[in-house]
Amino acid sequence: MSLPDHLPAPRPLDRSALERVLGRAAELQAQESGTGEGALTEQQLLEIGKEVGLSSQHVRQALAEERTRLALPEESSFVGGIAGPAVATANRTVHGDAAKLMAVLDDWMQRQECLQVKRRFPDRTTWEPKRGFMSDLSRGLNITGRRYALSKATEVAATAIPLDAGRVLIRLDADFSSSRSKRVAGGGATAATGIVGGATPMMLGAFLLPEPTLAFFIVTGLAALGGTAAGIGGGYSIAKSHQQVIARAQLALEQILDSIEHGANVAPSIPSVIGAAAERLLRGTLTDLNIKGTWPRSRP
Repeated sequence: MSLPDHLPAPRPLDRSALERVLGRAAELQAQESGTGEGALTEQQLLEIGKEVGLSSQHVRQALAEERTRLALPEESSFVGGIAGPAVATANRTVHGDAAKLMAVLDDWMQRQECLQVKRRFPDRTTWEPKRGFMSDLSRGLNITGRRYALSKATEVAATAIPLDAGRVLIRLDADFSSSRSKRVAGGGATAATGIVGGATPMMLGAFLLPEPTLAFFIVTGLAALGGTAAGIGGGYSIAKSHQQVIARAQLALEQILDSIEHGANVAPSIPSVIGAAAERLLRGTLTDLNIKGTWPRSRP
């Protein structure tokens, strides 16, 4: 049997085969270099995408999504199953200039969410809750009518990656790990208190009474079961309440992206204007009182 004079025409590769070929090629290049460095520049990735028929627009968006991707731990633990995730995140591709959009986000975070800048990077800004009497008073009185859903976050971050001349990928992340830990700890303390409180009468009676009766053990046993059930139920509710915090934060992030997508220069709402005016008025009043020496009052 003779072999054919020429090889058959190569058939097109499907998506999974393409990923395997590119992955294997990168692995072989890293092994050949001997340094373990198989990193490719953005321009090289664009050229590779062009060779395999991918548009540069889609490659840039994939690169932007990879750069903004967070390696979040899997929430498969017992705590994660009850309290929910520790991080709320949202991303969206919008039209506009990256620098201008970041300025709008900065204004929104400080004015609408009562946050302050923590750090600034070329394409990323992080915020943290404002501290101080006026900030606590604003959140407590809630004059603006907002929930300040992000005020309990340890850190809120925004990343803006330009995709092309008119589109930007924005990613928002809010870290509530500290808040979740506090709620879980509070739930655990409540459960432990219920268990110990319910079992205390039985333990004291067993040691102090000369001859505890069966009726005593039945009554104190039922009390111990009731205290244990109440403690575990209360602790579970406290830990589970973190899910509502994350849900409100997720909604807040999506609302921010809605405003950015449908009009970056969104005018402040009437409640926000009234709240800002009331805050300035209250701040001025407290400042005048302090200057006059009538507030805070000095101790004798």
